[in-house]
Amino acid sequence: MSRRISTVVLLGLLLAITVACTNKKSVNPLANVGSKQPDKVLFDKAMEAMKHNRFDVARMTLQTLINTYPDSEFIARAKLAVGDSWYAEGGTASLAQAEQEYHDFETFFPNMPEAAEAQLKIANIQYQQMEKSDRDYTHAKRAEDEYRNLIMQYPDNPKLVKEGKQRLLEVQEVLADREFGIGKFYYLRQSYPASIARLKSLAEKYPLYSRADEALYLLGQNYEGEIAQLRARPACKAFNQPPGCVGETAKASMIGEFTKEAAGAYSQIITRYPVMVRGDDAKKRLAALHQPVPRPTKAAVAQNRAEEESRREANTLERLMGVVKKGPDMAQASKVGDPTLVDPTPVAASGVITAAARAAMGGPGGEHGLSVETVKGGTPGANEPAPRSDAAPVNAEPFAHSNTPADPNELKPTSAPDANELKPSGPADPNELKPAAESQSARPGDAAMAPPVQVNEIQQGQASSSSGAAASSSASSSLASDEDVSSSKKKKKKGLKKIVSF
Repeated sequence: MSRRISTVVLLGLLLAITVACTNKKSVNPLANVGSKQPDKVLFDKAMEAMKHNRFDVARMTLQTLINTYPDSEFIARAKLAVGDSWYAEGGTASLAQAEQEYHDFETFFPNMPEAAEAQLKIANIQYQQMEKSDRDYTHAKRAEDEYRNLIMQYPDNPKLVKEGKQRLLEVQEVLADREFGIGKFYYLRQSYPASIARLKSLAEKYPLYSRADEALYLLGQNYEGEIAQLRARPACKAFNQPPGCVGETAKASMIGEFTKEAAGAYSQIITRYPVMVRGDDAKKRLAALHQPVPRPTKAAVAQNRAEEESRREANTLERLMGVVKKGPDMAQASKVGDPTLVDPTPVAASGVITAAARAAMGGPGGEHGLSVETVKGGTPGANEPAPRSDAAPVNAEPFAHSNTPADPNELKPTSAPDANELKPSGPADPNELKPAAESQSARPGDAAMAPPVQVNEIQQGQASSSSGAAASSSASSSLASDEDVSSSKKKKKKGLKKIVSF
């Protein structure tokens, strides 16, 4: 019996919450206007009907006011109130009708102060219908567009713009979480180009995402996965070329490019998100890749600390309601900073593959050093015969050795060389004497095994003047120390909120 009573009480509580959320309180915006004119009387009557949830009566009264008194000073407010009646009624069909009414109001009264209010309500309609990040994102994307329109079209209304920016940060949190989920999905299936495209676009478009450090760390892991796959592929040989083989030169170029991209992702975590939990992991990965470890500035630490402190954790009731409710959880959205108003150029998976192929070919010109022939000045011969396809090419013999690498230490002629002349090439002599400056440099093996250096740290070098020394000291003072970062870093959650490594 007691269990039944508790169930009834719980259902009643849920019903009361639902009614309170659906029935929006209607306030008469012209309540303080003292007028006994019939158009004002009709408007007050409509507002009183909306206050008691008689929306049909309110719309009929407002339509009577619009048709009977087309020159009334309350005509604009009456048209806006028609949209408010649909908005307060709720429901999918009513909200769609309210959005149409607000669009009509902006069309007919674009210069009125209420136009910004209509635009805000259009965005709020999409905001209320948003779903979780792993479901349909149509309303979230439309809400982002509408809030951007509010901010850019009505900058002279600071109160509504401030509200629109905060709502836009929450909407972009949902959209960024969706992109992160898709990028992780592709990563787990080893579709690295698709995952890289999603995560790079996420990092550029939503820098205030609550898991931006996780996205950048996963981006670096994607590049390391590409390196592992590349090293596992067989090498092409002269007379034995298995399917999927890669030349040694192309493989080295691609591994170098992927290492550079992975180091860039890890370095961005340290310099832009030093307070977040992936900072230490990024330092370890940079050390494993033998890449320099940057140091964040004090301004970056303060900015990231403010962003993290503005977020809040959902309480127990919100987490329980999040299981059954349709809308997403936006408690982790940042409360500081400006949202992105213009989308950067998205990164495509085909572009990632093209960049890798270009790196394999040794740059824009390719591995074989293709170049453009320069035509000498002068007027060509009048009756010069056109070249035939079956004729022997000029300088055909040097082309037979064009695949061999050029000798960088070859002596060049003092006069200007012929543009069409092909220079002889050959392997570099390993025993060739180097200049004295190069002989003092470290060996390649020593450089590879050297510990990573701090790229942002100002080294004490040979100062040419006292002004240079003062500039270096001021730059080094702007960098944050390890104590500043560690004191600002959030502690990792335990239990269900513990971060799982990829």
